Amino acid sequence: MSETSGTNTGSPRLRAELDGVPTYKPGKPAAAGGPVAFKLSSNENPYPPLPGVLESVVAGADTFNRYPDMACTGLMEELAERFGVPVSHLATGTGSVGVAQSLLQATSGPGDEVIYAWRSFEAYPIITQISGATSVQVPLTDGEVHDLDAMAEAITDRTRLIFVCNPNNPTGTAVRRAELERFLDRVPSDVLVVLDEAYKEFVRDPEIPDGIELYRDRPNVAVLRTFSKAYGLAGLRVGFAVAHEPVAAALRKTAVPFGVSQLAQDAAVASLRAEDELLGRVGSLVGERERVRAALVGQGWTVPDTQANFVWLRLGERTADFAAACERHGVVVRPFAGEGVRVTIGEGEANDLFLQAAEAFRKEL
Repeated sequence: MSETSGTNTGSPRLRAELDGVPTYKPGKPAAAGGPVAFKLSSNENPYPPLPGVLESVVAGADTFNRYPDMACTGLMEELAERFGVPVSHLATGTGSVGVAQSLLQATSGPGDEVIYAWRSFEAYPIITQISGATSVQVPLTDGEVHDLDAMAEAITDRTRLIFVCNPNNPTGTAVRRAELERFLDRVPSDVLVVLDEAYKEFVRDPEIPDGIELYRDRPNVAVLRTFSKAYGLAGLRVGFAVAHEPVAAALRKTAVPFGVSQLAQDAAVASLRAEDELLGRVGSLVGERERVRAALVGQGWTVPDTQANFVWLRLGERTADFAAACERHGVVVRPFAGEGVRVTIGEGEANDLFLQAAEAFRKEL
């Protein structure tokens, strides 16, 4: 090692794959004390924690000087019973996006390809690039739905993982059982298909399948779920995957140790045990979703059929103007520059303010 003198002005060498990684953009919060009263930008559940959840968190607060159960034993057992799967087929993480990143670490690296629709969940290109793999983005159809035929045709011998976001974020559209099964039949057995079902609880179309049923006899299918949306635990960061044992074991190996706090584990268990109340709340949000979409269509907007807890408006170059107009009416929405806006279904008052903004903006077009 040679001696050096003076100040070292060099920088540590970092991975080239990180150059140009896009920054994840969280939903803009409502300004404290400002005119914006409601945040409809992050697909959060507007309801407070389910019965028993807050109590479980408070009860566990005096032990957070201790590490959590790294194996998430209680939660894993509860999930296994709830979904009828072996514990060995489960893995947990910091939200479904944390598990998705572990999936990339377990399957893909430099020289590999990851296929997903676009536009879809904005974390996919980020976590793919971080892994060193190459993104293969397949445009949505004109109806804002996954083009599964085109995705199947995009598979090469370099493909390692395929994301199918169902329902899709941010469009809310979903693929149905027959077309999804045809697609899965075309995917080589050594390529992992990840059914990202963060919004599964909001689905009402009976033709949209439950991914956990599809995974059972397909070893190359994994399913992502989260407690952040319907269950209302977005701030506690807990999600899980259901996958056959080799994949689930790889996920447990690549997970951040102690990533899911004990408070999050306890809250998730309590949420699962309050499912009757959950279904009632989700039903109310679905009712509001249908009301909002019908009102938008009545105003003259083209709104894709949504099976999630949000609606999507493709606005192109008017996207930023529309988002600003919503802020003036007291709500924050999630703009995707040059493409459109995603609007979470929130409280009735928030939804009314959004509809007022949309109606006023529509008259200016």
